Amino acid sequence: MQDQLVDRVGHVEASVATIGEDVSEIEPVTDAVKRWKLMGIGALGVTGIAAIGVSFAEAIRRIAFVIIGKG
Repeated sequence: MQDQLVDRVGHVEASVATIGEDVSEIEPVTDAVKRWKLMGIGALGVTGIAAIGVSFAEAIRRIAFVIIGKG
């Protein structure tokens, strides 16, 4: 009985060590993906703000043309 327990604990320890190695290999990839995601969200934000600015400028231009009478 005790030999079986020792074997099982040994297998569990080996599995945990393997999982730890796998996680340490995956961690840099996960960090890179998080960086890409943040850069993408930042780029979308900048693009969205630019689009709002252009739309606002176009609306002001049209209003000015209507008021001035060139529209």
